[in-house]
Amino acid sequence: MTIDTHLTVVRETLERLDPSRAHAAAQDGAVLVDTRPAFQRDASGTIPGALIIERNHLEWRCDPASGASVPEATDADVRWIVFCDEGYASSLAAASLRSIGLRNATDLAGGFQAWRRAGLPVTPPSAG
Repeated sequence: MTIDTHLTVVRETLERLDPSRAHAAAQDGAVLVDTRPAFQRDASGTIPGALIIERNHLEWRCDPASGASVPEATDADVRWIVFCDEGYASSLAAASLRSIGLRNATDLAGGFQAWRRAGLPVTPPSAG
């Protein structure tokens, strides 16, 4: 199986959210999670209020039983909306969260770049 095939299969298990639906879900209590590395956040900014959890820590921070979870990880019903820069890695990350029982995990279709293009709030970049 190629990565493109795997990505297609994974995305069939997710109810991916476009930026406007992700914004509305966040206003209703869903947790936005920015998994991008610091250099991308510094160069592009981020979404105000989003948790910063880089990809290599994601499962431990979101699993309420891990002993290393963030305060928002109250139970398996939390609605996590994971995003990366363009919405590829975040689909795989959301599927990983679902595989450990976090059944409401999904991702932001198009990632941070789609959010920004939609004119939704972003913080300014810090790299100059």
